[in-house]
Amino acid sequence: MAKPPTSKTPVRSSPGGRKLGQKVKKSKLKASSRRWLERHLNDPYVQRSKHDGYRSRAVYKLLEIDEKHQILKGAKRIIDLGAAPGGWSQISARVTDSTDTDPKVAAIDFLEMDPLPGVRFIQMDFLDDAAPDKLMEALGGAPDVVLSDMAAPTTGHSRTDHLRTMYLCEVAAHFAVDVLRPGGHFLAKTFQGGAERDLLTFLKQNFKSVVHVKPPASRAESVEMFVLAKGFKGRKQVEREEAADLG
Repeated sequence: MAKPPTSKTPVRSSPGGRKLGQKVKKSKLKASSRRWLERHLNDPYVQRSKHDGYRSRAVYKLLEIDEKHQILKGAKRIIDLGAAPGGWSQISARVTDSTDTDPKVAAIDFLEMDPLPGVRFIQMDFLDDAAPDKLMEALGGAPDVVLSDMAAPTTGHSRTDHLRTMYLCEVAAHFAVDVLRPGGHFLAKTFQGGAERDLLTFLKQNFKSVVHVKPPASRAESVEMFVLAKGFKGRKQVEREEAADLG
């Protein structure tokens, strides 16, 4: 079993790469788009991801969460929801020693994703009724970890964006409870906004611990957070607990 990689303090600039503090010249870009591009170009996590060979800066969110909570250690199979462009799948394939001949990572996204060694990718909307079965068929066994970086396309209306992404998180949580091995973990993106009570209640019924985390790689101004549910109790134990409550 491969040792999970770790995050490091982002470098100020990548060897032979651009320096921070760049400005984007005025062009046909809207001012808001130009500001986003400048922030992206000058983001040390973006520069480090290119230097380290990762597909996105989101890799460091997963690595920072794992350094503190150890959710990838010992994982034999992993499912990655909302996988494109593939950063979390890269890490998942590494920690599981997944290969094309012995795949241990299944990933899904409605967006295209370039192939990754050891990753069975399905281009499909996770909300499609056929998606769960296709993921499990691709994986070939119950996962130890279900990851979800899914988020609904933003509308600019914070309440609407929160509710739409929370729905995706809830669907992912129910899927995780259906497929995880006992003791497994679930990590999913959420947006701050207050509509999480039912989700948290559901997760606390099914996992030994549930916490919110905001890793350093998640931009401070972003409403993005992650909910981490550790130690899946297993469906039989949950059924026993529910029966005891009714009794």
